[in-house]
Amino acid sequence: MTVLDLLLGRPLASDEARAECVGPAAGIPIFGLDALSSAAYGPEAALTLLIPLGAAGIAYMVPISASIIVLLTIVYFSYRQTIQAYPGGGGSYTVARQNLGVSAGLLAAAALMIDYILVVAVGISAGVGALVSAVPSLQPHTLALCLGILVLITLINLRGVRETGLIFMAPTYLFVGSLFVAIAIGVFKTFMAGGHPLPVEPLPRIAVATAAWSGWLILQAFASGCTAMTGVEAVSNGVKAFREPVIPTARRILTIIIALLIALLAGIAYLVRAYGIQATDPGLPGYQSVLSMLLAAVTGRSLFYYVSIGSILVVLALDWLADALLTLAGRPPLEGNWYDSGSRLRVWMPPVRLERLAKLAFDQIRQASATTPAVLICQLDAIRRLAPRLPDACRQVLSDQADAILEIASALVVLDRRDVEAASHRAHAVLEALSPPSTGEQRDASA
Repeated sequence: MTVLDLLLGRPLASDEARAECVGPAAGIPIFGLDALSSAAYGPEAALTLLIPLGAAGIAYMVPISASIIVLLTIVYFSYRQTIQAYPGGGGSYTVARQNLGVSAGLLAAAALMIDYILVVAVGISAGVGALVSAVPSLQPHTLALCLGILVLITLINLRGVRETGLIFMAPTYLFVGSLFVAIAIGVFKTFMAGGHPLPVEPLPRIAVATAAWSGWLILQAFASGCTAMTGVEAVSNGVKAFREPVIPTARRILTIIIALLIALLAGIAYLVRAYGIQATDPGLPGYQSVLSMLLAAVTGRSLFYYVSIGSILVVLALDWLADALLTLAGRPPLEGNWYDSGSRLRVWMPPVRLERLAKLAFDQIRQASATTPAVLICQLDAIRRLAPRLPDACRQVLSDQADAILEIASALVVLDRRDVEAASHRAHAVLEALSPPSTGEQRDASA
């Protein structure tokens, strides 16, 4: 085994693609990592914008979170339908392009590209922020920590969907489990204290209000808090990565992920208000993440606190990796590997089917020149010249194209229609002469 194979894993053959499909146990951490980890920074994004309101801003966290949960529920039912309608994978680009047109699809694709770039910065920086909250002495090394984690996760990313998914399982389940334990303990303490629990660790002093309430500020906080919905489309986008039965499995995993995310958002919002936790400015000394303050207030800086912070760091660092894997999971398996004389991979491309290529080319030209008889005639002449040189499967495509052009000709003026029809007859004559005889004709010839 070479050093490269040790770092990146062994190369996988194309016929091993099916073995890379995952079941529910691995599907939840792979497809839910992006969504579940957003609970670590979504509430903080909303609270940060509410800092100017002082103590009053904390009270708005519950209604803002409730609004996000309502929107999340609507999106959940939408993606349940999308999974059924697009069993081959239906993300924002696919659905927008097929239902709203090319422009809407390109807009969704551009938004996804920006999201995939920013999620690297947001996920890793939020994870390092949790680490710095636990170990403040590391704050001067924040940038170096972010870059080091980026390199490490890049190496993990190259090991394949299934193997990397197994790496996701432990930190994801630890992250979710530790947060639920902390929320359960916090809710119990709140209930026993009559709604006003005392924090185990003292919290930073609440800043004095520097701005008055405004609808625009609340809407900004709501929009920032909606980052907690990042990654919800992951299951719908990667349906083909699941084992059979694909659609029921995808829907079940989506339901579990959304239910977990809703419970986390609701629990965090409730405890933030109960304990009176205000976000701190990330750019100032003494910064602590909201989850760090929440865990310290509920359980103190015990072993549980450091285990939870560690799981948050790992999950947020792996967050962007999940996006990359899900992008690959929604694609068909690739074939056609080209190697050089040293057995090194040079080109990795899907197989090109000549009949599909011919169909796409003729479709585009025909649609663009539907009112131009001269171009239609040139297409028919091209069909006549190409037919003897192509296999039978392509000839059927050419025959269909000739029929489609003849149908368009019915809308032309008489003289132009006659010219197109004559060219169509010539093309069909060549195609019929080249077509293999039917079974009946073969029997007659043998007789």
